[in-house]
This record gives sequence, structure tokens and C-alpha cells, in this order.
Amino acid sequence: MKKVIAFVCIHNSCRSIIAEGFLKHYAPDMFQIYSAGTEKHPHPKPMAIEVMEDLNIDMSHAKSKLLSEIPNELDILITMGCGVECPYVPTKHREDWNLDDPSGKPKSEFIKTRDLIKAKVLELIERVKTNQL
Repeated sequence: MKKVIAFVCIHNSCRSIIAEGFLKHYAPDMFQIYSAGTEKHPHPKPMAIEVMEDLNIDMSHAKSKLLSEIPNELDILITMGCGVECPYVPTKHREDWNLDDPSGKPKSEFIKTRDLIKAKVLELIERVKTNQL
């Protein structure tokens, strides 16, 4: 049975969308994957999409969404470190990845953030595979 997971930050326009993209790329059969924000934002950051497409990761799913647009019961909730206090979302496991937001910074900062997220996503997959989550 797939675990239901959501990546959450303020605008769902960069870090959480990158995490969603990596998990959909590496483990679509293990998870029902969502991302969302606590505040409305018109669209993902173009640079976030670009750095993922640089790795040939399909980002056609990318759309900024609010928490109200994802399931209200999750197995895993990952916040991205935006200092956001999420509304209560029932979940079995919650963790914060404490990642800096590269928005407004050069592409090199987006690449650093992307690479950190990739490492964390791969570690998350391994923890789920070995029943640590």
C-alpha cells in the first residue's frame, strides 16, 4: 500500500515542488505524492522548474496548490523549513527539512537547494523501504 506524503512550505512554488518532482521521479510506486503551500501563489518559480528540467526530471505536474487541495490525512508530512506553522494536518510522521529558500537568488543557489532536496528525498525513500518510517 502506498504511503500518502505531502511536502509543504509557504507558497508551494519552489522547494516543496522540487521535492514532489524528485519523489514522483524516483518512487512513484511507493507513494501518493502531494505538495502544497499555506498561502496562495500564482505559479511555481521558473528557476525551480528549470533546475529540475536540467536533470531531465518531468515537472509537468508542477502547480502551486494550497493545503486545502490535498488529502487531509497523511502518512508523512514534510515541511521545508520556511518558519511556517502549518495548520493541523493529521499525519503519522512529521519532519522539517529546514531548507533555505533560494527565491530571488542566482541559479547556483537553486541548484544547491535542489541537490540538498534530492539527497533528502533519496534518504526518505530508503527509510521507508527499511521500515524506519
